[in-house]
Amino acid sequence: MQTFHSGFGAIIGRTNVGKSTLLNTLAGEKVAIMTNKPQTTRTAIKAIVNRKNSQIIFIDTPGIHKPKTKLGETLNETAFKTLAEVDFILFLIEANSTKMGTGDKLILEKLKEVHKKVILVINKIDLVKKTELLSLIETYQKEFPFVAVVPISAVRNEGINDLLNEIERLLPEGPAYYDKEEYTDQTLRQLTEEIIREKALKLLQEEVPHGIYVEIEKMKKRETIDKEKIYDIGAIIYCLRNSHKGIIVGKQGNMLKKIGIYARQDLEKLLYTKVNLKIWVKVRENWQNEDNIIKKFKVE
Repeated sequence: MQTFHSGFGAIIGRTNVGKSTLLNTLAGEKVAIMTNKPQTTRTAIKAIVNRKNSQIIFIDTPGIHKPKTKLGETLNETAFKTLAEVDFILFLIEANSTKMGTGDKLILEKLKEVHKKVILVINKIDLVKKTELLSLIETYQKEFPFVAVVPISAVRNEGINDLLNEIERLLPEGPAYYDKEEYTDQTLRQLTEEIIREKALKLLQEEVPHGIYVEIEKMKKRETIDKEKIYDIGAIIYCLRNSHKGIIVGKQGNMLKKIGIYARQDLEKLLYTKVNLKIWVKVRENWQNEDNIIKKFKVE
């Protein structure tokens, strides 16, 4: 009888290298929001991959960046703290990188401290010729003894099975920590907050997105007179300034209306039911430095 293996792995990398895209591809479901803006991920999100003889739990960490607020410091702290508690680490870089950046060097220094098995995962291989990967691999292998190097395209689902096979070889014997039907540890409330934030991130101007925070005030399932199930959801988008509030709401409320429409479409897919979504916008000038909010992003 074949033994069962299980374990936890962290996905780490600079901002915007495709960590959330990879996490969603691995899970086969949307568990992390995706935008083209850096520092999108704020918490350590888990995706659960069930295979025939293994269960792999992936943790997507916030992107490493130079912090300017308490929130930024906490995000870096969350990313690095996660590394000490896992069985393996995926260090994600971009195939189209021309050189090793400061952020990558900082991550490598941290990896040397934690003494874990690390796989170098080169994402976005669809953007370069294969010959261009060789010098990139050589550059990184000079700096760290990776247990494997796996080129992938998270968007195109290329190389994902190879990556899972490599990971499975590293796993210790162990039980399934989650039911086979589960694909994330996030609550519906957390997923809802993140979906609303994703739509805002995609639609808003550059200076606004990182200053917003979404909080669900109400999330209740009910039946209509016609016995149709519906979710009533009330959410608040907090922003840093009055000028930002004006941008989020938009002329005659058009921007907020767009955010709500796109969020509702995703939420109805997630919840398999109709959604009545109401969003308000409030100014909270210093939320990025408020301890009672920041603690939500900390790893316990």
